[in-house]
Amino acid sequence: MKKTTNDHIRNIAIIAHVDHGKTTLVDGMFKQSGLFREGQLVDDRVMDSMDLERERGITIAAKNCAVNWKGTKINIIDTPGHADFGGEVERSLSMADGAILLVDASEGPLPQTRFVLKKALEAGLKVIVVVNKIDRGDARPTEVLDEVYDLFIDLDANEEQLEFPVMYAIGRDGIAQHTLEEKGENLHPLMDMVVSHIPGPSYDEDEPFQMLVSDLGYSDYLGRLAIGKVIHGSTEQNVPLACMNEHGQTVPLKLTKVQTYVGLTFAETDIAHPGDIVVVSGIEAITIGDTICTREAPKALPRITVDEPTVSMRFGINTSPMAGLEGKLVQSSKIRERLEKETLLNVAVKIEESEYRDSFIVKGRGEFQLAILIETMRREGFELTVGRPEVIFKTENGKKLEPMEQVFIDCEDAFMGVVTEKLSSRKAQMANLVNNGKGRVRMEFSAPSRSLIGYRDEFLTDTKGTGIMNTLFAGYSDYRGDFPSRYTGSLVSDRAGKAVAYAIFNLEPRGEMFVRPGDPVYEGMIVGEHNKDTDININPTKEKKLSNMRASGKDEAVTLTPCRPMTLERAMHFITDDELVEVTPESIRLRKSELSIAKRHMARGKELKKK
Repeated sequence: MKKTTNDHIRNIAIIAHVDHGKTTLVDGMFKQSGLFREGQLVDDRVMDSMDLERERGITIAAKNCAVNWKGTKINIIDTPGHADFGGEVERSLSMADGAILLVDASEGPLPQTRFVLKKALEAGLKVIVVVNKIDRGDARPTEVLDEVYDLFIDLDANEEQLEFPVMYAIGRDGIAQHTLEEKGENLHPLMDMVVSHIPGPSYDEDEPFQMLVSDLGYSDYLGRLAIGKVIHGSTEQNVPLACMNEHGQTVPLKLTKVQTYVGLTFAETDIAHPGDIVVVSGIEAITIGDTICTREAPKALPRITVDEPTVSMRFGINTSPMAGLEGKLVQSSKIRERLEKETLLNVAVKIEESEYRDSFIVKGRGEFQLAILIETMRREGFELTVGRPEVIFKTENGKKLEPMEQVFIDCEDAFMGVVTEKLSSRKAQMANLVNNGKGRVRMEFSAPSRSLIGYRDEFLTDTKGTGIMNTLFAGYSDYRGDFPSRYTGSLVSDRAGKAVAYAIFNLEPRGEMFVRPGDPVYEGMIVGEHNKDTDININPTKEKKLSNMRASGKDEAVTLTPCRPMTLERAMHFITDDELVEVTPESIRLRKSELSIAKRHMARGKELKKK
């Protein structure tokens, strides 16, 4: 096999934990490579193009872009920092030959960094370490660098990978420097290092054209787009080629257009060279992981493999009395179509038929990933109901296994007791505790994935918003037993109507209310959280009885406790197995699966008889 390197291209992935400054650093590289003309108005965080990414300050979908530096084209592949988007990580690393590991100079390498770095080292990528935000008041760059070395050793990096070059940066100011002492002026040293340290893509001259599809896109003008790296050979437009799918079948196709990245946009090219990341059109039936090759010598490349899903949720049509009032897309066929489209674009999501009519089981890497999918769908005009996130159990040799997580917690030592108590009641086991005597402690737990569903919100409340919690999937282990997921019941409306201030005021002693005066309610809708662990049916529409002794204008002013807005994540974590979240473009409501009080009563009676 004759290996040759294409020295005109560098393909690098950028690895960082959420909020360590990755997207800001990429902005700086764009501006300083001459991608934008002088004085051009440019948004901050150019790479985070989705509305949801901008709102939450995280990267959800892996995206590509390219800059030219001293005659070398640098393809930059953005990777999500959150472990729930692991499918995106594997996809993006399949196109890279090297990686920049970006670490916050104060926080050091955090669990999600570990997750992506592990994948990069397994893929044999060369790594450059950049310690970012060295201008922070609490920066400790030297200690952080030691932690990075420890992390590499921990992940079984070989000697060559351990000899990584280090840069120090202030991404916000667009500065990179080789040592802490020197005063950096720009990011040129970092881009020089990428060209000198990261190898160009290697290919075999004797092999025919092969391209691995790592991503899919869609254009209103060109139809389906396949995005991927050319592994061997080269191709031109309108050349007859073939696609090898997961079943090993060869499907003939013809590329109508070949484009490469220039900045954030595409530019048409006559020929695709080895190592190029290209966007090709003219292909209809293609999925991520397929190989595009020549018809004369069809040969499949190894497919992209993704860790299996660990969480499932039931998606169904909206069956409440308010169905169809707020959304445009309400049919099950439209929901199925949208979910199938998601499985094509996102390798980590799987969809299965459910035993219930008009509903589907959607499996993913984590509840956060599924919450993002639901949020995206409601913004597109869908109405749907979703069930509680459930972990996917396995059985091996007659033993029940469940997914486990490594939980890393950093909080003030005053909250150590409450955090430990809550987690141990959820079957978590402490693995490590570090108290550096500076007022904060670092704890590490091994916990079942199901115990963390809904715990994040509690954790933030318990630590008064000052705690940091990160998790990392740690494989499957023995089932640890049952524990209560919720210690409270639901306040359920027993009739349809509009919520009334007088009724809400008198119901407040029962628990926290979720509705405001004037909100529409219906039978079976959950309007509050009961203080006790039982559900009760209530009437939130009850008005004050009027008589000739009590005028309608008297005792009217009631002061209600402000109602916390119901977010999608809070709703998903709150519901139990017999409850659903009704999601529409305008509202998030909670409801019982069975709306009728009489039918719920009969079902409970049958259960008691069985016991």
